[in-house]
This record gives sequence, structure tokens and C-alpha cells, in this order.
Amino acid sequence: MTDRLPSLMLNRLRAVEWIGDWDDVLGRVVSRRILMREYLRRAALWAQAYSAESAWPFFDVTEYVDPDFRLSPEIAAELEEFLSTVPGELLRITCAGAVLMAGIRARNPAGLPDLPDLYEPLVLFYERGGEFVQDNAGGLDLTGVSFRPKGLKDNLGTPPFRALSETVLDALDAEGRISFYAASEGQGLVLRRRLLPGGEQRDEVFSQDLRWEPTDRLPNSEEEAKDAGWVRIGEVEAAELIGATVVSASR
Repeated sequence: MTDRLPSLMLNRLRAVEWIGDWDDVLGRVVSRRILMREYLRRAALWAQAYSAESAWPFFDVTEYVDPDFRLSPEIAAELEEFLSTVPGELLRITCAGAVLMAGIRARNPAGLPDLPDLYEPLVLFYERGGEFVQDNAGGLDLTGVSFRPKGLKDNLGTPPFRALSETVLDALDAEGRISFYAASEGQGLVLRRRLLPGGEQRDEVFSQDLRWEPTDRLPNSEEEAKDAGWVRIGEVEAAELIGATVVSASR
């Protein structure tokens, strides 16, 4: 019974295409960036809780949570075989951590702190496009976009990203350069403006049908949009509002 959760996690990781199709990965830049940001935030929380700050950000937290924990011989052998196929040390470390944490959670969930699941955002990141690469200066190449993480203390203050559903993640991604907007009171509809290659502009609203539809509600200039009650918002805030729409539509 305790092998079920680590086995499920291992199967998810086995299905990852580490070197993803370039065009497909470029189409998921926004969701992958926000998932990486959320992983770094959660990793900072776990590192702080277990005095593992020096190991942050890409580490196997189970070495601090329960250093004596071992997977069953069968799952351990499968994990070792799988890790031999994974490119990159940081990917191997975090994949091992995800499987081991699933095992600890299955065996003794009450022994874990009241913190968000550490590895879920990173596993979703992997599933949506594969690997990342870290350079010698600590910068991250997320495939198609550079990402320079702030320090641990800064990541502790990053706004949380809770809407991890596939519907929300898919809604964040699209072709072109994207800007999100919401009503000035920070509730209700989410609008986006996409600037496509060649200069074409498309304005869309996320509807109760859980899809983006054309809209003429967004004025052309930022100043006019602000005067009309629309303010530009960040990706995390847009994701939370989209998530609220998804929840509302499911009731």
C-alpha cells in the first residue's frame, strides 16, 4: 500500500519528455515560468523549516525530513534505473526527492509539516516541457526564456500560486507576448492582450465557458485602459482569477 504514491510519482516522471519539442515548449512559457517561481517559493519554505538553507533551491528535502527513510527495494531499484536516463544532476536530485517524498507521505503523513507540497509545481513544470538548465551564475534557462531566481529570503515573500489545475495552466499559455488585465477592484473578469509575430494584436476575455473569447472591452492605450477601470496585473494574479472562474463554473 505504501508503494502506491511513490509508484504513481515515478510513473509521472517516466512520462516526461526531457528534451521537449521546441515549438510546444515555447507555447508554454508562461505556465512553466510561474510553476518554477512557485517551486522556488515552496523550496524556500521547506528549506527554512528544516534548516536546509544552504541546499536551496534544488535539493532532496527528504534527507532533512527523514534521513533514515528508505523506499521498498522494488521501488528503489526502479527509481535508480529511471534516474540513469535523466539528463542533468539537478533534475535527478529533484526527481529522486519527489519520489522519496511521496513515499514518506504515504508512510507517515502526520509527521510532515503543514507546508504546501514541495515538488508538485516542479513535476508539473517537467510535464509541460521537460528540462531546465542552470548556468554558473545561478541563472535558469527554462527553454525559450531566461529566469534569474532571487535569493531564498526574497522567495519566501513571493505571492503563492495555488491554482495548479491543468485548465488554469493551459489558460495562461498562448502564442505571442501576453499582458493580463483585471478590473481595478481586483475581482471578476480577466482580459489579455496578445501581440503576435508581425504586429497583430488580439484582445480576449476568459469566459465562464473556460475559454478565451474575443473582446472589445480593452482600450488601446494603457492610460485609456486605466481610465476605463482596467489595470495590468501579473501572471500569478491572473492565474488566481482564472482559477476562481474555473471553480465558479464547476458549481
